[in-house]
Amino acid sequence: MNKKTGTAKFSVISNASLTILKIIAGILSGSISILSEAIHSFMDLLAAIIAFFAVRISDTPADERHPYGHGKFENVSGVIEASLIFVAAFWIIFEAIKKIISPRPVESAGIGFIVMVISAVVNVFVSRKLYHVAKQTDSIALEADALHLKTDVFTSLGVAVGLLLIWITGYHLLDPIIAIMVALLILKESYSLFNRAYAPLLDVSLPKEEVELIMSIIDKHCNDRISYHHLRTRKAGNYKYVDFHLNLDENLTVKEAHEICDQIEGDIKSSIPFMEVTIHVENF
Repeated sequence: MNKKTGTAKFSVISNASLTILKIIAGILSGSISILSEAIHSFMDLLAAIIAFFAVRISDTPADERHPYGHGKFENVSGVIEASLIFVAAFWIIFEAIKKIISPRPVESAGIGFIVMVISAVVNVFVSRKLYHVAKQTDSIALEADALHLKTDVFTSLGVAVGLLLIWITGYHLLDPIIAIMVALLILKESYSLFNRAYAPLLDVSLPKEEVELIMSIIDKHCNDRISYHHLRTRKAGNYKYVDFHLNLDENLTVKEAHEICDQIEGDIKSSIPFMEVTIHVENF
């Protein structure tokens, strides 16, 4: 099991444990804000499971049916995760509005407070680990999972503060109000994640800074005998692709042309990880 898959599995175990803990606390307290957090954690669990399978599939080597590899499975998983979070947020708002219309007191606020603090602490650790591995491997699936948990940290702390205020003031209407605030944060998270995961499915170009870096590397090799045009880039999962047409002096030998292409390809790959380079050689 590689680092990406192992980290994704760790996230599944963590999310499953926190989901069960929050469901129990929510049932005991009758708090809609705690139950909203339980729903959030359940969606995080589904997202973690999806991410686990996505990183396993995305690392599968290219085959006859998928000659460009399986990298976009990570993007598909990100879109699914974002959609799940979006649905969960609206469900939380619906339940919170029902509780505003028909208010019920929150019981055992202290238990809920402790559970929310534990959840926040655990998710700080897990999200940092996910972000670290996501950066190392450029995995959109792990980054999406980390983003869920990072949001869960803030929402858990928000619910904890709300339960503390309810315990101090006895103002139980704070519970559904906090739940709605949690849902709005979740909606913002799902929108951001959806945009980032969906864009590569349309073969959007790499970020401007990476395209400029690629161009600067090629420019270093250009002179009156070498030029290029029609540069294109795209991304699939953690794999990045660039192809361009390289114009070479017709007097260069095949061996010299290959050496120039190898140098350019090597420089690009050493500067940007997980990069595949395709060069189409043409004569002036």
